[in-house]
Amino acid sequence: MCVRSLPGSMNLFLSVLLFFIAGVKCAEAKNAAIIKMATTTSTENSGLLDVLLPEFKKQTGIKVRTIAVGTGKALQHGRNGDVDVVFVHARRAEDAFVNKGFGIYRHDVMFNDFVIVGPRSDPAGIDGMKDAVAALKKIRSTGSGFVSRGDESGTHKKEQSIWRKAGVAPDWKLFLAAGQGMGAVLMIAHEKQAYTLTDRGTFIAFEEKIGPEILCEGDTLLHNPYGVIAVNPEKHVHVNIAQARTFIDWLLSEAGQQIIGNFRLRGKQLFYPAAASPTRQ
Repeated sequence: MCVRSLPGSMNLFLSVLLFFIAGVKCAEAKNAAIIKMATTTSTENSGLLDVLLPEFKKQTGIKVRTIAVGTGKALQHGRNGDVDVVFVHARRAEDAFVNKGFGIYRHDVMFNDFVIVGPRSDPAGIDGMKDAVAALKKIRSTGSGFVSRGDESGTHKKEQSIWRKAGVAPDWKLFLAAGQGMGAVLMIAHEKQAYTLTDRGTFIAFEEKIGPEILCEGDTLLHNPYGVIAVNPEKHVHVNIAQARTFIDWLLSEAGQQIIGNFRLRGKQLFYPAAASPTRQ
């Protein structure tokens, strides 16, 4: 009798065991040390994330999965609850994101600057200029080629603000809105012998591959600060807020800031630490 009932008992035991293991695995997956971050193409193209994120994982055990897009799309991922953190560079858009309740715990992380680059032939004659508005006016007045990100990224938003200050519309024959990331836009500008606005970090990462040179720099208008924001769990309950805050605190810590400040390509510094002491919100 016992022998005949053994297979059924074993099946029940195995079913319970498998159910338990599956439950443990689900719990582990749910609580896995992984966060998702939407960030800009400049942090990826520059190579900074390749240095920053492995060190964060080494120190905390938390892996960061990234989506590298323009700032506008990165913030949209945050609004949709697709990610736990956004790391971007368009302060006005960041403030709107927080003020509308989509983000919390925003902090400055680092900065660099934008530069206007173009072909060595410099048909608009802007080489050496430090006035970005005047430089874009000259590019427009000469009808020279210009490649825009055209993607609502932080770089595109900065470019649009300069055109508004210049009081001219970017709508001439050789103006191209590429709808591409910064690296791709630099390559297009190289192919078309055109001007473009770029963050300095991506330019340094690509300068050995391209022809455009820095022709206009040093305007305070071209300051380029980066901020990090946690997605508000009150908007999206699945947001991994605890580990998101761990990541933000680490970025702002001496360890994270030192990595940012020490990051160089061919001896050139791409970003400068800008964090104040983190304060919980």
